[in-house]
Amino acid sequence: MNKLNLGCGKDIKTGWINLDSVELPGVDICHDLEALPLPFEDNTFDEVLCQSVLEHIHDYIPLLKDIHRILKTGGKLSILVPHFTSKNAYTDPTHIRYFACRTFNFFTETHSHAYYFDFSFSKVASIHINFEKQPLYFYNYILEPLVNLNISTQTIYEDTPLRIFSALDISFELIK
Repeated sequence: MNKLNLGCGKDIKTGWINLDSVELPGVDICHDLEALPLPFEDNTFDEVLCQSVLEHIHDYIPLLKDIHRILKTGGKLSILVPHFTSKNAYTDPTHIRYFACRTFNFFTETHSHAYYFDFSFSKVASIHINFEKQPLYFYNYILEPLVNLNISTQTIYEDTPLRIFSALDISFELIK
């Protein structure tokens, strides 16, 4: 099983190809993620991990298209990005964008605006809005499971004043 840890930083994973734009210990391939194409053949990977990366990319859509190219059919793309309500989204000066629970639906073949792009994933397999867990934010232990019951409850959270309870980040799994 071929796995790619894209934009790994210091999070080096054993058994994965670890790629980052900075030559850090454990990085297998040093490559700028905005210099496309990525240095891999089509249909190479069963899984691509893209954790805390897309929020730093000026135009992440071409990168997403190239990840789609290097994923095998049925392959999984796991994404972790800042939720638009996160205080951390605005703290890091290198963050360019923030994400919502419906962001990656646009890149699925069944979305009404899928025609915007010349590639599509078969589905978004999962979405999870993560909340900060510490004693000061005790209510997040209750809020997170309620918000993540399904896409409807996630949408209610994002579309109503409930979002005053800021999320931390959001994770997605897309299937090619």
